[in-house]
Amino acid sequence: MLLEKLNWRYATKKMDAAKAVPQDKVDRIIEAVRLAPTSSGLQPFEVIVVTNPEVREKIKAIAWNQAQITDGSHLLVFAAWDTYTADRINSMFDFVNQERNFTSEGWENYRKMLLNTYPQRDAQVNFEHAARQAYIGLGLAVTAAAFEGVDSTPMEGFEPDKLDEILGLRARGLRSVAILPLGYREVEKDWLAPLKKVRRPRDQFVTEVA
Repeated sequence: MLLEKLNWRYATKKMDAAKAVPQDKVDRIIEAVRLAPTSSGLQPFEVIVVTNPEVREKIKAIAWNQAQITDGSHLLVFAAWDTYTADRINSMFDFVNQERNFTSEGWENYRKMLLNTYPQRDAQVNFEHAARQAYIGLGLAVTAAAFEGVDSTPMEGFEPDKLDEILGLRARGLRSVAILPLGYREVEKDWLAPLKKVRRPRDQFVTEVA
């Protein structure tokens, strides 16, 4: 069933502005993102859900005027940590210990290893690492949306600095990485809707090392 849904989905070009995605579907898509695997379990990114029409108009203006941003009912913004800090690392490790109600020597040694490595690295290197984790979440959002029968269009076509300013992300130690409008396709007005989904054949895409 999942593969059928993934074959059904495509990067929707025209969304029906009259159709809103039900909140329960949006919640399940976001929950899939929250459950995404991330390096060391740090979850070094956040998701900002934008429904405000005026804010989405501002974002559209700095995103090549892509209509899905305002025609869709929800816009997910994936924003990664601008760097790794001792406070951020300790916060996640402490939270895990609290939730599991125990700790271990190996786990604490791993914490020390990260503390002795990540905060000392260049901030841009750390951001790029965090951004790669955000893309794992983006992939799960696209998959979950398809599973829910919701259209989505992953986008990098925007000006990150201006988006960060619109949403006040830098003050929160975040930088935008990707955006994902959610909505429903307007088939009659979407040139891509009737076209065959094309992907490289398996034998040109997969190499098996037995």
